[in-house]
Amino acid sequence: MSATPAGAGTTGSDRSLGEIVGDVTQDLSALVRQELQLAKTEVKQEAGRAGRGAGLLTGAGVAGHLVLVFFSLFLMFLLDNWMPVEVAAIITAAVWLVVALILAMTGRRALARTNPALPQTQRSLKEDAAWARQQKS
Repeated sequence: MSATPAGAGTTGSDRSLGEIVGDVTQDLSALVRQELQLAKTEVKQEAGRAGRGAGLLTGAGVAGHLVLVFFSLFLMFLLDNWMPVEVAAIITAAVWLVVALILAMTGRRALARTNPALPQTQRSLKEDAAWARQQKS
């Protein structure tokens, strides 16, 4: 065995089958590690986007609840000056229903922007499969 790397100064016919198999094994191992790293990076990015959307929905829910309680009481007592308290309570609830729907649609839109399909990893895996097929021939 020579001390030179497989591609340094040797032709394909000078290399033994063991050297070729070793090189292919090393290449495949490096390729798998790179693909796993790419997938981890993409999943982390998409999880961050989903987390922001979920955080928006959670924050909207908490803030909306607190505002709903205090402002609803204010509005209900204000409307009670001109109508029965029951009617004032129903009007107040209807206003907050509209607000809740707007917040839910905004949060849902933020979550819909995430892409769990990992397009870069899929594209890279297809390229790797083509490379592996080429190595067989």
